[in-house]
Amino acid sequence: QVQLAESGGDSVLSGGSLRLSCATSVNAYIGYCMAWFRQDPQKEREGVAQISTRTADTLYADSVRGRFTISRANSNTLYLQMNDLKPEDTGLYYCAAVEGSCRSSIQSADWFKYWGQGTQVTVTS
Repeated sequence: QVQLAESGGDSVLSGGSLRLSCATSVNAYIGYCMAWFRQDPQKEREGVAQISTRTADTLYADSVRGRFTISRANSNTLYLQMNDLKPEDTGLYYCAAVEGSCRSSIQSADWFKYWGQGTQVTVTS
């Protein structure tokens, strides 16, 4: 069973930066697709970035490309560096994982098997 725990959420002003972390218990010998999602109470959960652990290939949603960066430190920590934050980036941010490689497009939430509890990001203008 994979466990995920997010941290690093905060309230920031528009244009600011945050780095989210996700502590993971993934098996270092198995490939995973790992991702960051966000959810506003008024909207569906949205995938913003994903990474294949075997290849380090990354994909980003159009809304965050060029501002957000997904990365990993060894097999235990997933990061999301968020720069030039905007009010529309506000939401509860989750990390997610599933065994196997990522596909060639951002996957929907129902494709992922493991989830953390989320960390809140609030951006004000």
